[in-house]
Amino acid sequence: MAIVVQKYGGSSVADAIKIKNVAQRIADTRNKGDSVVAVVSAMGDTTDELLELAYQVNKHPSERELDVLLSTGEIVSSTLLAMALKTMGYEAISLSGAQAGIRTDAAFSRARILQVDSKRVVKELDKGNIVIVAGFQGITEDMDITTLGRGGSDTTAVALAISLGAKVCQIYTDVDGVYTADPRLVPDAQKLVEIGYEEMLELASYGAKVMHPRAVELGELFNLPILVASSFNNSSGTLIHGGTSMEVRNKVKSIAYNLDIAKITVVGVPDSPGIATAIFQPLAAAGISVDTIVQNASINNITDLTFTVAKSQLTKAMHLVESIAKSIGARECVSAANLGEVSVVGTGMQNTPGYAAKMFSTLSKQGINIQLITTSEVRITCIIDETKVKDAVRALHLAFELELE
Repeated sequence: MAIVVQKYGGSSVADAIKIKNVAQRIADTRNKGDSVVAVVSAMGDTTDELLELAYQVNKHPSERELDVLLSTGEIVSSTLLAMALKTMGYEAISLSGAQAGIRTDAAFSRARILQVDSKRVVKELDKGNIVIVAGFQGITEDMDITTLGRGGSDTTAVALAISLGAKVCQIYTDVDGVYTADPRLVPDAQKLVEIGYEEMLELASYGAKVMHPRAVELGELFNLPILVASSFNNSSGTLIHGGTSMEVRNKVKSIAYNLDIAKITVVGVPDSPGIATAIFQPLAAAGISVDTIVQNASINNITDLTFTVAKSQLTKAMHLVESIAKSIGARECVSAANLGEVSVVGTGMQNTPGYAAKMFSTLSKQGINIQLITTSEVRITCIIDETKVKDAVRALHLAFELELE
């Protein structure tokens, strides 16, 4: 009897009817003779509603108390799903992240999984139970509840699948799979049958909301295939795995975008050893993630340093950087919050001439100015005005002929 690990997102369990539909899908899997572990997110917009409620009673709630509060959303959906299965005649039990053995560090709101002690899950499976696990959460050595950050239920599911020796982790959501672009923006976008870990990680990190980047990283590390499919139909979905075609006609696989981009420039920075550390170390300590970093050529040992952060972290980041700028003798700090980014992603682009040139010329023809550029082996990203991002996605999808995939 194989162990099947499935994950259902918030839209899949948004109300009682959808919870019953998910229960039927789980029952169908169980009827095939497999043991089933299902990881669930909070119902619909529950997490946002809990956050709003928290800030109504305290403008500066502690991260520890927020994690305890937010973890209840997944507890609600997991218990309701277990109840639905029992009504259908199936033995089922709900477990919190702590009961399922998800051990984390103490970084509240962004905890990392240290280990998974799956003894309790295995014990319940051996009893013949379907196990429903509350995603997005874990517990520290001191028995404090933590959350894994937005999209953390994906990570919970992949971690459990690895711990239990499952052959694949099935992620069920409100989309049919991974597309060549957001089908809401590009009606001709095509669903991909398969995609490599590296490509999916870049897509997830640079705007695609289908999978959480940490879940993809974990899958790649342990070579666990991940299936992304819809919980609302029987579409075959997209398989994320390590095997990719050696030579493909079009090395661009998909276009991703992200509107959550802000830019900070530290002007007149002394060009000397230790300056970058003085700027970025305090940001890291404050939990602020920095993405694109560009430093201008030094003139008379003075330079400008530009980097991007999430818009939600701009105010906090500027407060820190302005203080740092004074201490290192920089002239001033300026910021912009009206930015977005568009990325072309595909294996092998860096070693094949012409892809960057085609991207830049396509944006130029649309009258789109590029402010910053960042690349990896499988991605080219341009930071542009946020009002131009959607036009850029459509133009690039057409230029790289992804509608023909």
